[in-house]
This record gives sequence, C-alpha cells and structure tokens, in this order.
Amino acid sequence: MSAPDTPPVLNVRGLRLWLPRTARPVLDGVDLTVDAGRTVALVGESGSGKTLTSRSVLRLLPPGATAEGRIEVAGADVLGMTPQQLRALRTGSAAMIFQDPRAAINPLRRIGDFLTESLRLNTGMPVAEANERAGEMLDAVGLSPAILRRYPSQVSGGMLQRVMIAAALMGEPALLLADEATTALDVTSQAEVVALLADLRARFGTGLLFVTHDLGLAAAISDRVCVMYAGRIVESGPAEALFARPRHPYTAALLAATPRLDAPRKRLAAIEGQPPDLLAELTGCPFAPRCASATDVCAEHIPAERPVPGEPTHLVACHHSDRLEGSAVHD
Repeated sequence: MSAPDTPPVLNVRGLRLWLPRTARPVLDGVDLTVDAGRTVALVGESGSGKTLTSRSVLRLLPPGATAEGRIEVAGADVLGMTPQQLRALRTGSAAMIFQDPRAAINPLRRIGDFLTESLRLNTGMPVAEANERAGEMLDAVGLSPAILRRYPSQVSGGMLQRVMIAAALMGEPALLLADEATTALDVTSQAEVVALLADLRARFGTGLLFVTHDLGLAAAISDRVCVMYAGRIVESGPAEALFARPRHPYTAALLAATPRLDAPRKRLAAIEGQPPDLLAELTGCPFAPRCASATDVCAEHIPAERPVPGEPTHLVACHHSDRLEGSAVHD
C-alpha cells in the first residue's frame, strides 16, 4: 500500500460516462484506487466497461461522450485538465499499453522513432538523449537496443508487446494502464509479459491497472481485483480473498466458467442470458435477470456497495451476498 499521507497514483470516484443515444450511463459511479507499486485487475465480460474505464483515466473518450465525477492521477484532476496538461499527463505521469501492438505502432517507421518521438516532441529532449533512454527501457524489458533500427514487421508479436511496454515506461510514469495487453499473444508470450509487468512494477514502484477478461491472468498478477458488470463495480477485494470466497453471484459465475486443470472433467458452467442493453434503463440490480438468487428487491432496488462482515477491504454490491458466505467456487 502507499505510505501514510501519500496519495494513490490513481483515484477514481463517482465516475459516470454517457454516450450519445444511450438510455443510461455506460459507466455508472465507478470507484477505483491504485496505489504505488501495486496492481489492480479490472475484470468482467466484454462490454462491461473495463476499457472505457481505463481510457477515461487518460481522457481518451469516444466522440460525443460526457463524463462526470473525479479522476486523479498522482493527485492531479484529469477531467479538469487543459489540452497542454493532458499531453504532459500522457507523456509523463501515466501511460497505456494497448491490446494489439501491431495496430498501435506505425509499420512504416522504425521502432526507435516510435519510442523516442513523444519525448522529443513534448519535452524537447535531444535525439541522442532520447535514443539512450530508449535503449535503457528496451534493456529493462529484456530486449537488445539493436532493434531500435528495425521495423515492426521484423520482430515477433511478443517482442513487439515488450516494445509497447518500453514505450510506456519512457516517461517514467507513476501509473501504467494495461488494456488487454496479452490478448493478442500466444500462451507462452502471455506468461512472459505478465511476469515482466510484475517485475517492472516491483523495480520502478509503478502502479498498474490491469484490464482483462482472463481471471487466471488476474489471479497471477494482481494484489486487488475489481469485478465489473454493466458499467458498475459489483465486487472488489484482495485477490486471494475474492477468488477463494466470492460474495457476488456474478463473480462466482465467472469463476465457475473458468477452465481449471484440477476441476472435474465436465462441461464448463455458463452464465445464462445477456448483459443489459444500453438502450434500456435499469431499475434494479443489473445482474438480476441472469441471477438464480434474485428476488423482488433485486428487480426494484440497486444494491449499495458495502464491506463484507469481518473483511473491511472486501466490498460487494449485492442484496443477498450472505448467501455465498464461506462458499468456494470449485468445491
């Protein structure tokens, strides 16, 4: 955790985000904290709002989107920043590692240009100094500085994702945002990148928000996990406690649908139904139509987030969380 009186590297409070022609916010009251040197995993189905949450941290919003609430990176209010302050934020304080490195890097330019351009243009750093910095960051991610002169097509996907991580580290950020950063990689490369991110977090004291739909990866890298559904965080807590004793039916269902080598050989569980439509308003718990434990109160009232008894850092937004108390998903 952060030292006393030290602000978290990321503090999100009451974040709401609206898109044109939707009946409800796509992000609805998101609260999220990442401390220096710690990893928070943001998990959930596709469309739950994970990527929009991470992109909102850098104010990379879709056209026509409006946001309210508070997003602080290293104590600075992102939603109130001027364009110049935003450029400084994206160059220095925070950086994002995108899902597909080949889509994020210009294939017609050398890797060295990609790594150094932002620093040279936004900070005025001399070319020689920027190249030296790029070589140091490549070394930090286990690559030779010799690839500075190569084009993206001349390196593997795993190597290119390491280049993306090196680029994110160029400005010595306090916060890294990894948006499905391993999805486009094979299993071996995924494991290498996860291990690398954990090592860099420990070495540089960087806070990491790790966005993923893969609960296995979340368990391997995170200190804390936030489970997202329909634009809301429905459960959050220390990774070990949350995976061992989920208190929200959605968390339990996600874990039950996760393949495990030590689980009985049978068809994986599935979550029936579909996530709620953005064109329809919500009057109660958004998961109620898919939940076997739902009652009338679930359909009528949105559950407030509250601590699990005896676990003050484990929070859940469910009217009937006590029904899962003490349960283990794969018993």
